[in-house]
Amino acid sequence: MNNSSKYEPVIGLEIHAQMLTNSKAFCKCSTDFNSPANSNVCPVCLGHPGVLPVLNEELVNFILKMGIATNCHIRERSIFARKNYFYPDLSKGYQISQFETPICYNGKVNIRINGTAKTIGITRIHMEEDAGKSIHDFSDNDTLIDFNRCGVPLIEIVSEPDINSTTEALQYLQDIRQILIYLGINDGNMEEGSLRCDANVSIRPTGTTELGTRTEIKNLNSFKNVVDAIEAEINRQSKILDAGNKVNYHTMNYNAKEKTTTPMRTKEEAHDYRYFPEPDLVYVVVNEQQIERIKNELPELHDKKIQRYISDYGLPVYDAEVISADKSIADFFDKVVSSLKKPETKLIKQASNWIMTEVLRILNENKINIDELKILPPSLATLVEIIDSGQINHNAGKEVFNELYKSGGTKAPVDIINERNLSQLSDSSEIETIVQKILSESQAEVERFKEGETKLRGFFVGKVMKESKGKANPKIVNEILLKKLSE
Repeated sequence: MNNSSKYEPVIGLEIHAQMLTNSKAFCKCSTDFNSPANSNVCPVCLGHPGVLPVLNEELVNFILKMGIATNCHIRERSIFARKNYFYPDLSKGYQISQFETPICYNGKVNIRINGTAKTIGITRIHMEEDAGKSIHDFSDNDTLIDFNRCGVPLIEIVSEPDINSTTEALQYLQDIRQILIYLGINDGNMEEGSLRCDANVSIRPTGTTELGTRTEIKNLNSFKNVVDAIEAEINRQSKILDAGNKVNYHTMNYNAKEKTTTPMRTKEEAHDYRYFPEPDLVYVVVNEQQIERIKNELPELHDKKIQRYISDYGLPVYDAEVISADKSIADFFDKVVSSLKKPETKLIKQASNWIMTEVLRILNENKINIDELKILPPSLATLVEIIDSGQINHNAGKEVFNELYKSGGTKAPVDIINERNLSQLSDSSEIETIVQKILSESQAEVERFKEGETKLRGFFVGKVMKESKGKANPKIVNEILLKKLSE
C-alpha cells in the first residue's frame, strides 16, 4: 500500500456476476454476448406496457449454489423490488432487484494472505436484472444504446467492510471469482463485463474503530483496476483529511490512464431509488428439499481441491494452489492422475511438474486454454510413466511432449519415441565403455578430480552425455563415473 500508516482503509466490495443461463432473468430472450446489437430483445425486457415478467428458475438455482458455497443463510421467502432510476439504457425506468429480503444473507469466505487466514463477511447475495449498454465509441456527438443486455440475470455479492488493504481486496475478489467459475455459473470474464466490481472505500486513523465517510468507485472491470482505483481513492481521502477537510459521500469515477478517482455525483441512498415490491412477480419460495438437492449438486470447490491434493496425493501446498487456481487445469490434472496405471506419489508429483512447467508454458506462449491443447490426459500420463521407467530421459520427454502438441494429439508417446530413436541407453556395459573413453581422453581433469576438485564430475557427465547423444541414463552414468574415479 502507498498510503501512510497514519490511516487504515476500510473496504467493502460489491461484485456483480452475470449468470450463465441461456435465457434472461424474466423472459426467454437469449443471453448470447456476441449477438448483433438489439437482436436479443422483446417487449418484456424492453419494458413495454402491459407485459408480465416470469422468473427464470435457473437463476434461483444458481444463486442458491453461490449462497451455499459462501456459507450464507438462505431465506425461505424473498421478494423482488423495483429500483427506480432514469438512465438511457434502462428503457422501462426501473430495474428488478431485491432490497429488504435478499435470498442469501450473512455468509462468509476465508481468504489467505501470506499463509494467514482472514474471514470476510458477506452481507447479502441477491438477484437482479442487468441494464442495457451505452456506447460512446462511434461518435463524438452521439451515444448508441444496445438493449441486448437488458434483463440479463445477475447476482450481486455484497461484502461486509472487513477488508483493510488492497492485497486483501484483490485476494477476496479472486476467491469469489474462483467460486463462481468452479460452480459453473459465471465465466469470470471481467473484460467483457460478465464480472464487475464496485468498491466502497473509507479511511480512519489507525487504531480507531469509528468508520469514516465512504465513497463508492463504480464499474471496475479488471483486477488491476480494482487495486489501482482503491489505492488512488485511499490517497485522495488521505490528502483531504491531512488538509483538515472532510470526505464527502460521493460516487466516484476511476480514470485508469491517469490512475485518479474523481467525484461523479452525490452518492445515492436507498430512498433515492424509491424501492417498492415488484407487483408483477410472486414470492420466491425455497424449501429444504431444494436446498439439499443443490448441496448435493455442488462440485468440489477450490479450497477442498487443495486439501485433497495435499492429503490424498501428497502434493506440496505450492503445487496444489497453482494447479487448482484454474478449474480447467485442475480437471485436466485429475484426468492425468486417474490415467496413471499406478498413481504413486512420485508419479503424481511428476505429473504436477509437467503441468506447471510445460503445459502452462504452451498455454501462455500460444494464448490458448487447456481445451485447445489437444494433448489428451492419458498421453501425458503415459509420458510420465515412460520417463519414470528410465526408457527415455527428461530432455527426450520434452521432445515427445512438444511433438504431442504439434501433432494435435494424433500420435502416441511410444510412436514418437520409436520414430525419433529417443530411447534412453541403460546398458551398463555400453555406458561403461563410453565412460572409460572419456576418462582416457581427460587425464588432466581426472588427476584434478582426484586431488579434490570434485565439481569436475559435472564436466565428465556432460562429456558422456554428449558422446551418447544425450541418451545415456544419467543415474547409471554417475554410478559408473564415481566407481571409475575412485579406482
